[in-house]
Parts: sequence; structure tokens; C-alpha cells
Amino acid sequence: MVGSGSKKDLSGLSALVTGGSRGLGLLIAARLAVRGCQVMIVARDAGELERAAQWIEERTGVPVLTQVCDVRDEAAVEETVRRVTTDQNGLDVVVANAGVIQVAPVSALDATAFQDAMSTIFDGAVHVSMAALPHLRESSAGGRLALIGSVGALLAVPHLLPYSCAKAAVGALGEGLRSELAGTGVSVTTVHPGLMRTGSHLQAEFGGRPSREFAWFSGLAGAPVVSMDAERAAERVVRALERRRTRLVLTPAAHVAGLAHGVAPTVVTRLGGVANRFLPESDGAGDEARMRQGHALKDAPRGGWTEKLRELGSALNDRAARRYNQMSPGPPTSAS
Repeated sequence: MVGSGSKKDLSGLSALVTGGSRGLGLLIAARLAVRGCQVMIVARDAGELERAAQWIEERTGVPVLTQVCDVRDEAAVEETVRRVTTDQNGLDVVVANAGVIQVAPVSALDATAFQDAMSTIFDGAVHVSMAALPHLRESSAGGRLALIGSVGALLAVPHLLPYSCAKAAVGALGEGLRSELAGTGVSVTTVHPGLMRTGSHLQAEFGGRPSREFAWFSGLAGAPVVSMDAERAAERVVRALERRRTRLVLTPAAHVAGLAHGVAPTVVTRLGGVANRFLPESDGAGDEARMRQGHALKDAPRGGWTEKLRELGSALNDRAARRYNQMSPGPPTSAS
């Protein structure tokens, strides 16, 4: 039976959050628990999930279920959805958040980097959406699906090209599903966050000149004014789910970037080329050409303007990493 969609609050609903072991996904799961949802969080690392469940219960007083699942594996996702619908007597709310972040100039990448980003970010969103939709259609409260995109979906960001491509595909998926599910009682909310202080710089992967790429990325992601407090971002995502919003863009900078690209795409693309000139160039050889995780780079020596930018945003971003379960190295999933 198709849900009526009349229920405004989320209390008593069953929720599934992928990429829920750290960062934005962890905070969204906690907000859903506070709203009275029965929540299952999903990620690839069992240890991270255990710590995340403890983190949520300590802060909210609400226990959550956990499930180890690689969203790239369609069969594993289907099994996870079957489990949550059985354990929680249905499924009403789904947040597809799992992702990876690769930061490098395109000269330091090959096709594998794009395939990895698409597999986790886009294929993962497709697997979760397709497995969950039959159950969301049956929700008596009217199912809710949220797909986490990015400002990188609104315009291509230099040195984040695989990520931008995959997030753009997620944006198209969200808009298309919203149109096709109109009148079914299932709402689809596509979220495009800008820079957020989640501590994701430690889980992201960096190539070209990894230490310098790490410096500029972590500095911007933690810089005051430019980046957004992650807990405030999570609250806005959950409010958008409650209100069944079609689209949510987070941070003023992301709003401006998306609007500018829509009005003057050629100008914005040229400005991206100008910005790219200030980013580190790849030396294209040796160990510096390998992708390395942020955990391995946080104490690496670096120089120039990238180090000054790193210093600007380091305090807030590193504090976010400690708060939101980002401190342990692991599979770079749920890096939002």
C-alpha cells in the first residue's frame, strides 16, 4: 500500500543511513535517533561501526543497529535492506551518504580513480535506492529518500574531478527519481553540501604532491566562514527530510557557485582554470605520485601558501575529526 505521506514528524519511523560510521553520516544518524527513529547505520569497517553506535548512544541515549556492508556490492546492499526491514518492521527513511574523496590533479590520476569514485558514490546510491524503493513505497508514513550530493555536482572542482563526476551523477539520479516517484507517496531529497568541518580530510586520498594537496584541502575544509559546522549541516538535512524538500544546498558559497554556473557556465569554467593555476602541480613520478590517505599526511612537511592555508583551518577541522569518529585510518568510505 502506498503511504499517504501525511506524517510530518519522524518519530517511530525506521531509518537506514549508509556511510553512517563517521562524519556527516554519523551526525545525520544521531539526529534521526533524537527524532525518535529506529536507526541502522551501515559502513565497511566493523570497528568504526561499533564506535559510532557507542558515540550515538552516549550522546542521544538511543541505541542503533549496525551492519557491515560495502555499498558497491549490490547483493550485500539488498541483504542489508532485507535485514533492516525485518529487524525494524519496515523501512521509512533512507539516507545514501557513502562516498570517497580523491584529491589530485588529473595528470596524477588514471581511469581507475574515476571508476572507484563512481562505484562507491554513484553505484552505491543506485544500489541503495533500488533496494529500498519497494519498501519505501509500502511505508504507511510515506517513504523518504535522501541522496547526498555535493557542490562538486553543481560545478566541476579542480583537483576533485572523479568526486565531482560521481556526485553530478548522484544529483541527476535524485532529480530523476523525484520526478518518477511523484504521486507515489515517496519523496526524494537531493542534498548538495559545500565545505563542511567533518574531519573528512583524514579519510580522503591525495595524489600528485599529496602533502601539498592535503594542506590546501584540509585548510579550506576547516576555514571559518568558508566551511560549515557539520552538526548544523546534519540538522538541516534531517529538517529537509521532515519537510520532504526536493533540493537542499548547504553553505552560501555553494549557493553562489551553483547559481553562477547556471547563469554563466563558461565564465565559471574559466575561473576554475584560473584557480587551478594556484593548486599544486604533480611531479608525476615516484612515491609522490601515489594516492595516500590523509592520516599518513597530517604530520608531513610541506611549504608555501598551502601550509599557511592548512594552518588557517587546521584547528577546527582536526577538532571535527576527533569529534566525529575520523581519527582511525580505514577504508575511505563515508568521507563526507
